[in-house]
Formats: sequence, C-alpha cells, structure tokens
Amino acid sequence: MRTAMIFSDELARFDYGKDHPFKPVRAQKTLELCERYNLLNTAENLVLPPDTASRDDLLCFHTPEYVEALERVDQGRFEPEMLAYGLGRDDNPLLPDLFRWCLGSVGGTLTALRLLGEGYQRTLHLLGGGHHAGPARAEGFCYVNDACIAILKALERGMDRIAYVDIDAHHGNGVQEAFYTEDKVLVVSLHETGKTLYPWGGFETELGEGKGRGYNVNLPLEPGTDDEVYEEAFERIVVPLLQTFQPQLVVAQIGADTLISDPLTHLRLTNNAYRAVVRKLVHAAPRLLALGGGGYDVYRTARCWTLAWCEMSGLEPEDHYAGLVGGMMFGPEMEMGSLHDRPFRSQGEAKEMARKEADRVCAFLEEHLFPLWSLG
Repeated sequence: MRTAMIFSDELARFDYGKDHPFKPVRAQKTLELCERYNLLNTAENLVLPPDTASRDDLLCFHTPEYVEALERVDQGRFEPEMLAYGLGRDDNPLLPDLFRWCLGSVGGTLTALRLLGEGYQRTLHLLGGGHHAGPARAEGFCYVNDACIAILKALERGMDRIAYVDIDAHHGNGVQEAFYTEDKVLVVSLHETGKTLYPWGGFETELGEGKGRGYNVNLPLEPGTDDEVYEEAFERIVVPLLQTFQPQLVVAQIGADTLISDPLTHLRLTNNAYRAVVRKLVHAAPRLLALGGGGYDVYRTARCWTLAWCEMSGLEPEDHYAGLVGGMMFGPEMEMGSLHDRPFRSQGEAKEMARKEADRVCAFLEEHLFPLWSLG
C-alpha cells in the first residue's frame, strides 16, 4: 500500500494566537513522533509537500463574496461586515496571512486527493479538516471547508459513492449541510451530543432530505462515553453502512478531541479506541483521504495521529531510543513508555447514562435508517 503524509512546515507554524486553543503545530509534533518511531520515508510511505490551491478551488464551495472578504483580511483590512461572515470573532480571529493559510490548507487536501488518483491508496493531511465552515461563513476555528471542496472535486471526476466519516468530538455541521440532499455522498458523524457541545446539533433524527434521505447519519454521544461504548456504537451502525454503501473513496475527519484529556470536550476515550476505529476505516476504504481536524491536547493529539499513520501505513512503531537517558521525546509518552494510553472505562452513573443513550440512538437508527438500506 502506497501511503503519503502531506506536510508543510510553513502551515504548521501558522499561529492562531497565544490564547487560542487551535494549534497547527500539532502536525509538526506528529511528524517528529513518526520520525522518532521510524514510520516515514520507506519506499511506500512518504512525506510530500502540498500544492497551493487556487482562488477557483475555494470557489468550488465558497461564495465569491466570502472569498473576497478573506482576501481583504490578508490586505490588512477590517470592515464591520466581515463579522457577518464569522471573521473577527473569538473563534475565528483576523490573522496575518490568513488567505495564504486557507489556500495552503485546501491545497494540502487537494494534493492528498490527487495522489489517490496516482497510485496511492491512503493519504493524510493533518492541516486540513475544516468541517464547520460554510459557503459564506467561518466558524469553529474553520475558515474554509477543505473536506467539502475535496468531495465536490471527486464528484466532478465521476465518483458517485463517496463516504465522509467524521470522528471529531464536534459535529461536522458544515459537511452535513453541504450534502444533506445528496445521495452520492454518505455523511456519517460520531460526536458529543449537541445538547452539551458546539455546534449544538447533529442529532440522530437528521437523516437527510429528498434523494439524500438516509445518507446523513449522526451518532450523538453523551459526556462520559468511553472506549467500550464508542467502539460498540461504531461497530453497530457505521460498519454495516460502509459495507453496504461500498464507497469508492472515504474522506475521514480524524480529529482527536474525543480524548479524556481534551480541554474542550467531555468524552472519555483513550487512543486505544481511536486507533481501533481508524483501523476499521482503513479496512473499509479502497482509497482513504484522512484529515486532521480537532484535538486540543497538543501532545496527545500528536500521539493519536501517529497511531492513525501506523494504521494507514501498515507499520508498527520502533523506538530505537528506549532505555536511553533523554530517550523519551515528550510528555505523555512517559506515562506508559509507549504511544498508547492506559486502558480506561467510565464508571457509575456516567457510564450508565452513556451506554443508555448510545443504545437509544443506535436503536433509533436501526429502526428508521437501516430499512432505507435494506439492513435488518
């Protein structure tokens, strides 16, 4: 299997601001871990630079007025009407070289898509995954929706069975809205329930409309959901849907903010479940385009993404520095002496509520969604 990681040091150094939780440097930390564990630059697994997207690439999904507003930010201009586009708010501040960052982020995702047509089976772009952005709005740290742009480009190239699977803790609302009436794109999102977390939606009753009915699937999960509950829900709903749909391409947003240590969310996963779910996506995808997305515990996110790369590349980490003074690279590895977290299970009322709600959501989908797919 030929696998490529798309990486740009310039994009990884982009700074949202000292107090902003979104840190593109996570991609650099992931690359360092992959290098440390001998997971890169074999004959079949390469790190490649991104192409730069064009203005027209952004216009594939975003409105001309919105793209022009992004361009004006790079010119150092602020106009009050930018606030109507979500620009200049706390989650999406006005930043130097913002338009250049957007072109680079989308360019990396389109590079990953291009390589899938040139003999690569799996590609990873950690500086993409802007699943909240809409055609004329920035929100949730996302200025451009590179996932939507990639899917639209794939549709233009003749694909008619594309699965988008989102395991970020936040609902992928921008992607859902884009394809809510589309039957060529199966959109699946597992996330913390909108009752307790932004963007306050993504409920199981949102099944798509028109010809897209049955092609939009949400699994909202309660705070306290652990590895066991999460994996059971994924196996119960997502696996049979992917097996039935038989996608030509899977676009996966693999945000790592489901972790128990994440400061913005309330799920309680370890990277053991995270790796297991990525493994299932790899097995379900004839071609896989994976995007970074969220993850606000920087070093644990880097560990998650390193394990995701292991699954995509078919390699296992080899630590040539184990046992040496100064051998541990950083922070969380010291807990276990490896990339993996200690196993964890929620207890008591939190576990009971998480399991009860996951069972209810899965039962609803089995009753109202599965018949649309002739699943029993």
